[in-house]
Amino acid sequence: MKTIFITLLRWIHTLASGCIGYFIDSKYLDQKVPMSDMVSHSNYMKYLLKVGNHQNLRILEIGSREVTGASSARKLFFNAKYVGFDYYPGPNVDVVGDAHKLSQYFGEERFDIIYSSAVFEHFAMPWVVATEISKLLKVGGLVFVETHMSFSSHERPWHFFQFSDMALKVLFSPALGFECIEAGVSNPMVGRFSIHADRYLRLKPIGGLYCHSEFLGRKIKEVGQFDWRTVDLSDVVGQTTYPVPESV
Repeated sequence: MKTIFITLLRWIHTLASGCIGYFIDSKYLDQKVPMSDMVSHSNYMKYLLKVGNHQNLRILEIGSREVTGASSARKLFFNAKYVGFDYYPGPNVDVVGDAHKLSQYFGEERFDIIYSSAVFEHFAMPWVVATEISKLLKVGGLVFVETHMSFSSHERPWHFFQFSDMALKVLFSPALGFECIEAGVSNPMVGRFSIHADRYLRLKPIGGLYCHSEFLGRKIKEVGQFDWRTVDLSDVVGQTTYPVPESV
């Protein structure tokens, strides 16, 4: 009887927490930030398998080493030619190297899909890696990147960046020869400042937090001799502008 009572209390607590959390958490969502759909955190692999698991297609995963115990992507892409690339050797790794020099490891080889998950935050110069990806991707090929917009510090000292959806659109912009198919975020978070923060911030809630950010794009043209220093700002931010101050 006691076990049944405790189970019932837990069920009521879970239900109440879920209902309360739904209404409380909703007000912290930033409606201006697009949520990913086709390639959200829970959907992106299904999408990549649907479009990529076919004969004669070549798939390159950057950061392929199995570190979480997840099933090998090689087994999932059983119809395609899968190549795993990582900084260290290990399970599911075919080529070991530095992604900042990615194209140097593959010669004239080109890929139909290049993707990575939870890797871009660990690149010291992600704009360089984006350029290297563009060199290896076929025109018409797809690039997919999932990384973190908000997440705890990890794998230090090589945890360099957090990315919004707009940051990924800048890295893979028309200036580099890409068109955006979808860019957004997944898994909203609710946070607050710690008691150890500056006095004026302590315990204040923080909205607009999302764990994952995703970008799916298609390479539409070759851009030879690309140099970030010569890119015009309008070519990477599109039709957007920095918010105009109210006093202007």
